Amino acid sequence: MRRITLWLLSTLAALVLLFSYRTSLGAAAAPTTTTAAGGGTGGAGTAGTTYAGSVAPTRWGDVQVTITVVDGRITAVNVPVYPDNNGKDRQINARALPVLVQETIAAQSADIDAVSGATVTSDGYKESLQAALDKAHLS
Repeated sequence: MRRITLWLLSTLAALVLLFSYRTSLGAAAAPTTTTAAGGGTGGAGTAGTTYAGSVAPTRWGDVQVTITVVDGRITAVNVPVYPDNNGKDRQINARALPVLVQETIAAQSADIDAVSGATVTSDGYKESLQAALDKAHLS
């Protein structure tokens, strides 16, 4: 009888711990805009021109990239449209989009690596980014 009681209490405690475990950090908003440090010199003409890439449809949702160009260099990248249909999408993109944005500013092109675990979003990002670069007449 003691064994059964101990077993039931242990099982109940394990189930309570299992179901109370939080698997995500909540709905974290993805920082989707980054500006290159030291990109401008101040004064007139540093606002730049913004170019919007086409909306790239992906399996998980649309992706669109906009870039700001000053003196032929990408100084800022914004991702106004990206998959955020559920918690998993938000969690993946909160991690992937800042990496893609930083790589874009560093590479100054669409020749960037995909983010592991966010391949579909990365492909859509690169497609929209290339469209924005084409509008800006950049490589």
